[in-house]
Amino acid sequence: MRLSRYFLPVLKETPSEAQIVSHRLMLRAGMIKQASAGIYSWLPLGLKVLQNIERIVHEEQARAGHIPVLMPTLQSADLWRESGRYDDYGQEMLRMKDRHDRDMLFTPTAEELITDIFRAHVSSYKDLPLTMYQIQWKFRDEIRPRFGVMRGREFYMKDGYNFDLTKEDALHAYNRHLVSYLRTYERMGLQAIPMRADSGPIGGDDTHEFLVLADTGESEVFYDREITDLKFGDREIDYDNVEQCQAVLEEFTSRYARTDETHDEALFNQIPEDRRRVARGIEVGQIFYFGTKYSEPLGATVQGPDGKSVPVHMGSHGIGVSRLVGALIEANHDENGIIWPEGVTPFHCGIVNLKQGDDAADAACDQLYKALTAAGLEPLYDDRKERAGGKFATMDLIGLPWRITVGPRGLKNGVVELTSRRTGESEELTPEEAVRKVVEIYSPHHEHVAKHWEPMAKRSFHTWV
Repeated sequence: MRLSRYFLPVLKETPSEAQIVSHRLMLRAGMIKQASAGIYSWLPLGLKVLQNIERIVHEEQARAGHIPVLMPTLQSADLWRESGRYDDYGQEMLRMKDRHDRDMLFTPTAEELITDIFRAHVSSYKDLPLTMYQIQWKFRDEIRPRFGVMRGREFYMKDGYNFDLTKEDALHAYNRHLVSYLRTYERMGLQAIPMRADSGPIGGDDTHEFLVLADTGESEVFYDREITDLKFGDREIDYDNVEQCQAVLEEFTSRYARTDETHDEALFNQIPEDRRRVARGIEVGQIFYFGTKYSEPLGATVQGPDGKSVPVHMGSHGIGVSRLVGALIEANHDENGIIWPEGVTPFHCGIVNLKQGDDAADAACDQLYKALTAAGLEPLYDDRKERAGGKFATMDLIGLPWRITVGPRGLKNGVVELTSRRTGESEELTPEEAVRKVVEIYSPHHEHVAKHWEPMAKRSFHTWV
């Protein structure tokens, strides 16, 4: 994308309503615009990050064998009355009536709706196990929305639901989700710690929250420092293997890590003092096992192996997709702006032309742009007739991980400058070497990059363009 043709309404000043870093930077970087309290329009740059997070979530859900669906944002109150939650949920539920005076609600979560789908179409244990999920907009009428997308009223969320014959099977689904979430967050460049949590209005006895450590987190968290050394890495997991999933769960949950709601001071004090940590955390996901809490009142039953009808065991699993945009910024920024991890960046590389209008500089930037695009990457070329300082400031603000700087002086020596946004380190490379390095950086993150790059790698730079 050429910046001169893109819609990127960056702000020089920080709006007064922004209280935390992610909110300030999302507004300044032209990612969002507030429509009303706690509700935002997602502008092109913000939408690209949101879609990249969504893509990773979909890919990891597919890897775990989960099936996507899409349910409506508006639900009938009748289902919620069946489950007993319509009156219990509280004022966070946005209630309304349609033209026929029927009670409706804007979906805060979808346990009732997915259970209704299940009971209409599944009747035998032979159709189990079954896990379905969606990524859909939700609404919770927060009494005091704040912190931008971190605590808004409208939010984009992945919510998944498993249906199993027995508690043992459902707990395997729970473990499977924990494993898939660990991989999901690591692919985004985040370390999200699973912590024993409170189930809240969802219900159930078994639940873990995934929290990213950040000073602006809404929860106080207590944990063993050793848990921050754990990495999921590139290990291969057979999600159907009960023992393998259980082993990963035990590895990541055996050390103490709890939110303030479930904190046990006596247990915490058993940890050696030098490993005890108290911090703030941002919730970015949660998994639940709640047994037959919804299947019994809603009649979600199957015929078991003995021919008897039994209620299925269920769990639900959520990832805050829009909230993750804010959490990523809280964990990845400096005084100049955002620093996107490679897995979620809106553009893979920035190209800065130091002298727009110079024939050699313009030609080199055009070649770089075409070569990166041909390799399956999306560069952002700042081709505006702006001062170099302004171009650098924009690139730092929007946080692209890599920047290629092109100027007449460097081109006389046959080089451009490749700069890492995270470290600030720069190196002079030929244009061909710069493209090669950027493509190789992204190949592990994007299969399509490797596919495009492989046949190009044997050719010279000028034949790519």
